[in-house]
Amino acid sequence: QVQLVESGGGLVQAGGSLRLSCAGSGRTLSSYTMGWFRQAPGAERAFVAASTWGSRGTYYADSVKGRFIISRDNAKNTLYLQMNSLKPEDTGVYYCAAPHEDRRYYVGNYYNPSEYDNWGQGAQVTVSS
Repeated sequence: QVQLVESGGGLVQAGGSLRLSCAGSGRTLSSYTMGWFRQAPGAERAFVAASTWGSRGTYYADSVKGRFIISRDNAKNTLYLQMNSLKPEDTGVYYCAAPHEDRRYYVGNYYNPSEYDNWGQGAQVTVSS
């Protein structure tokens, strides 16, 4: 069973930047499509970004395109989300996610939370205006 641990959240003013990290253990993350999702208070968990296995492609929600960058460090088995030009509407708990271990080398519907079986504990990001 993979374990995912997020870090790097915090409080930042609008226009600022944060970088979230998601360290994986128990599985080699580079063989899997990985995603970042966020959940604002009272809202459902929403897709933010995804990186397909082997870093073949990256995908973003329209709301973050051009501001956020998803990346990996395979040597550290870690997924990142660089968040720039942050807005108050980016506030929420951010989760990294990995699919079932059988879905190696699989892309699927990367934007759908139900495609993922393993989630980190979440990192709070608060953007003040």
